[in-house]
Amino acid sequence: MSLAINATTSSGIILATDSRQSYRNQKGQARIGSDNASKLFQLSKRVGVAITGIAFLSEGGVLKNVSNFIEEFKRKEEVEKMKVKEIAEKLHRFFNEKYDYKKPLEQLKITIRQGLERQGCKITEDFKEETTGILRFKFQDPSGKEHARVAGLERISLLIAGFNHDDSHRVYGCDIPGEITKRRDSTEKGREYGASWIGQTDVTSRIVLGWDGRILNLPLVQSAISSSNQEEIEKQLRGLEYKISWGTMTLQDAIDFCVLTIKTTEAIQRFSDGIAMNPGDIPGVGGRIDVAVITRNKGFAWIRKKNIMIDGEAINIDDLPDLR
Repeated sequence: MSLAINATTSSGIILATDSRQSYRNQKGQARIGSDNASKLFQLSKRVGVAITGIAFLSEGGVLKNVSNFIEEFKRKEEVEKMKVKEIAEKLHRFFNEKYDYKKPLEQLKITIRQGLERQGCKITEDFKEETTGILRFKFQDPSGKEHARVAGLERISLLIAGFNHDDSHRVYGCDIPGEITKRRDSTEKGREYGASWIGQTDVTSRIVLGWDGRILNLPLVQSAISSSNQEEIEKQLRGLEYKISWGTMTLQDAIDFCVLTIKTTEAIQRFSDGIAMNPGDIPGVGGRIDVAVITRNKGFAWIRKKNIMIDGEAINIDDLPDLR
């Protein structure tokens, strides 16, 4: 699943990701496939993207790493001429076409139905796709008790960040399947600076916000929502958030923040196995941390990027001559 962090300050933009690639095998067991995956990419001289979620997509019956699709996108599009928003929109459309989520969504329905039937359960309210890629349904267990459930596809999540040619900056979040969300905008007061994270975000959310989204599933909180509304409950929960002065933060401090949150998530996953109400989470964060900085004057620059190693010697393939 991984973790990607963005911190946007008045000095520049930080993007950081871990390198772990995890998956579930045919038995449904969590496996670590690699600690050397690349999830942070330069899109143009002034824009970068971080990726979490699905590591491979099928094309022509062959599974390919998402990094291959990033390179394909860069070859097809004139990214140097685009604004950050246009890059985000085109990249979102590009991955939606590659994923074609309707087919795996239908397969998910079949898998859920078969699993419930094996347990002697009966679906009482058929699947409804209320949100893109998210299914709601109800079923009756063998004792006659009815349950409501939500299930969804694993997504590809993107953080696209950078500067436009007029030196304004933007950060967008994209979910595939899903929507595009503007996270930062230097032209909107109050949205200029801050941090965003995608992937396995629970530890980072608990540290910075004081809670993670699963708190909304607790019966106590559900009761409060029913007597008030979710927007009001979330507003009150935001009172737990640490006050961080993102606008005045130096680039070094922003880098330290991003690296710390990734390392802390990796450590918590090492010593835990999910949470009490939902045990068995995938330890999806680990490996080396890649970090890039984007500034108005210098554009995109790698601060740390893992290299291919042979007998302890690093080889940077970016330094090799391009055949094209």
